[in-house]
Amino acid sequence: MPKKNKEQLKMNNLTKGDLNKIFWRNTLGLQLGWNYPRMQGLGYAYTVMPALKRLYKNKKDKMKQALKLEMEFFNTTPQMSHLIVGADIALQDELGMNDDNEKAIAGLKTGLMGPFAGVGDTVFVAIYNAIIYSITAYLCMSGQALGLLIPVIGCAVITWIRWKFFNIGLSQGKKLAFAFSDKMNLLTEGASVLGLTVVGGMIPALINYKIDLTYKVGKVTMSVQGMLDKIMPALVPLAIALFSYWILGKKHMNSTRLIFVLIGLGMILGNLQPICNWIGSLF
Repeated sequence: MPKKNKEQLKMNNLTKGDLNKIFWRNTLGLQLGWNYPRMQGLGYAYTVMPALKRLYKNKKDKMKQALKLEMEFFNTTPQMSHLIVGADIALQDELGMNDDNEKAIAGLKTGLMGPFAGVGDTVFVAIYNAIIYSITAYLCMSGQALGLLIPVIGCAVITWIRWKFFNIGLSQGKKLAFAFSDKMNLLTEGASVLGLTVVGGMIPALINYKIDLTYKVGKVTMSVQGMLDKIMPALVPLAIALFSYWILGKKHMNSTRLIFVLIGLGMILGNLQPICNWIGSLF
C-alpha cells in the first residue's frame, strides 16, 4: 500500500483491521436488508458496526445513540457511499458521539447522499454498464474470449475506485461536505450530459433493425427503409429505444417483461413483408 494511504488510515482508535472490515462490508453488504422505509439504512448500520463496537464497546448509551443514527434512512449509489462512510467513521473516531457530532453526521449523510446518487447513478450505472457490457457483447459476438474478462477488469477498477473514495472520506472527515457541496450540481449536470451523449450515440450502433418492406407504385419499387433514412438516419432504432423507455414507465412493467415485449415486436416486424403480402392478397 502506498505511503499516502497508510497515513490516511491512521486513526485515533480504529485499527487497520477495523477499516478493512468496514470497507468490505460497505462493498458487499450495503444493500443487505434493503427496505422501503429506510432503504440502505440497515446495510449502512451493518457496514459501520465494527467502528461502533470499537469506539463504544463499554458505552451502552453512546452505542444506542450511534446505532439509532446509523439506521436512519439512507440511499445513494453504492460506489459513492464509501466517501460518506469514511467521513462518518472519521468524525466519530475524532469526536466521539455527542449531540453536536450526531447532528454533523446526520447532516453529512443527508446532505451528500442525494447529490452523490445523481453523480454515481450516471457514472457508475448508466455510463459504466453501457460501455463495459457493450464492449463485452461486441467481443463475445466476434468470438473473442477476451470479452469475458472485460467485466472482471471493470469490477477490479471499480473496487480500486471505491478504496480511493474510502480513503478520501477518512482523510477529509468533516471537510468533505464543504469541499463538494458547491461543485456537486455542476458535476451532476456534466455527468448527466456525458451519460446522455454516450447512450444516445450507442442507440444506432446496438439497435440495427431495418424495415425490409417494399411496395410498388406503377413500375417503381419503393423501399420503406430508404425513405425513412432520407427523413432521419437510424429513425427506427431511435423509435424502438423511445418505445422501450416509454413502456418501462407503465404499471407492472419491468425490464424482464420488456425483453419479452421486444421479442414479440421483433417477430412481428421480422415478418412484416409476408404479413403485408398476405393482407394484400385478401383484397
